[in-house]
Amino acid sequence: MFTGLVQATGKVIALDKTPQGGVRLQIESTLFEKVSPGASIAVNGCCLTVTDPLPSRATFDLLGTTLTLTNLGNLKIGSLVNLEPSVRPTDPMGGHFVTGHIDACGTILFWGPDGADWRLDIKAPPAITRYLVTKGCIAVDGMSLTVAELLPEGFRIWIIPHTLEVTNLAQRKSGDKVNLEADLLAKYTEKLLAKS
Repeated sequence: MFTGLVQATGKVIALDKTPQGGVRLQIESTLFEKVSPGASIAVNGCCLTVTDPLPSRATFDLLGTTLTLTNLGNLKIGSLVNLEPSVRPTDPMGGHFVTGHIDACGTILFWGPDGADWRLDIKAPPAITRYLVTKGCIAVDGMSLTVAELLPEGFRIWIIPHTLEVTNLAQRKSGDKVNLEADLLAKYTEKLLAKS
């Protein structure tokens, strides 16, 4: 379980194909200084398991399904990724409940300054938009963000300077794929009401 509060970015330093059709992903970050094998880390919002940690880097095994269903298949050497370790019972819950299980990918329609602020417009499939409400939560590449406005085929978010500084958003551009995870509470509510 995660909160969607990105704690660091990491740089992709290796992408090695495996005989099984997956990839061994190696990321460099100060976040890995005290990480143990088997730890769960959200990488662009996708829950991955650490293997072979070193003081400043960690390796993750990506299966074919992960490469297909998330934007991790688009990573290149030098790409920045958002990182968050799993939440502990004593950690403050500052974002929202994020499982690290990506529901779908969206596409950035617009990303850039809009007046004095920064605007992020994302095209999203119906599997995501059905759970969106204005002022509701959405995880975008692991960032817990607030939906500012619903668009005909997606949603709009306004980005504060802090988020721009501590995440991988500086590398993003229109046309990029982003990992999306809809609000867990909305998904459970839908299922419970369907059984009524």
